[in-house]
Amino acid sequence: MPRPDFRDRAASGLDRHSRARLTERHAALFVGETLFERLARTVCSAECLPRKELFEAWETCKRVRRRIRGGPVVDVAAGHGLVAFCMLLLDDTTPEAICVDRRQPASFLRLQTVLLARWPRLKGRVRYVQSPLSDVPLPDGAALIGVHACGPLTDEVLDKAIAGRHRVAVLPCCHSDEKCDTGDLRGWLPTGLAVDATRAARLRAAGFAVHTTTIPDDITPENRLLIAVPR
Repeated sequence: MPRPDFRDRAASGLDRHSRARLTERHAALFVGETLFERLARTVCSAECLPRKELFEAWETCKRVRRRIRGGPVVDVAAGHGLVAFCMLLLDDTTPEAICVDRRQPASFLRLQTVLLARWPRLKGRVRYVQSPLSDVPLPDGAALIGVHACGPLTDEVLDKAIAGRHRVAVLPCCHSDEKCDTGDLRGWLPTGLAVDATRAARLRAAGFAVHTTTIPDDITPENRLLIAVPR
């Protein structure tokens, strides 16, 4: 009998929404030799990431890479930095990735150690900047990535992209009537959808080509992915 692929194993009981920490014992769940399965086993060896965040980063980055390739990457609200590493692994023409967050967690160094041991070509290509996004100078041709940059921080990412004509992708969360622009659409749409529709319209009005999609909702209900590239 042929071995079922990972999607079959996931469907048969792997909870991709779980916030339980991946450990060495979970590596047996990822037995193939696809890039994702090799990455997953490596992440398991770091023993520092929630399962949900592995799938969230991967599913977001592979969709972004279909639209945005090359140039430096800026991972906003980077936390452990897995998004930055995924973007490099999915497109080796990207010279560097910059992780931006107010505080670098210990999980970044643990993750970096195992990923550089597995993929030495990534050495020197990821750096961490502990700072508000507003204080970080962005390289020319950058692609800004905000995976669950909470509430108004997503709008700050879009502000930076529009001002600098940067490519951008956001997976928004923490929508708020008080802190986010609903575009006066609350009469028709729930808050989260009104906010994200307004964001997409704003990017179009600023001269960006906009693509809307989702990542699987069994990973997160906050799954709307907005990708935009200057025309």
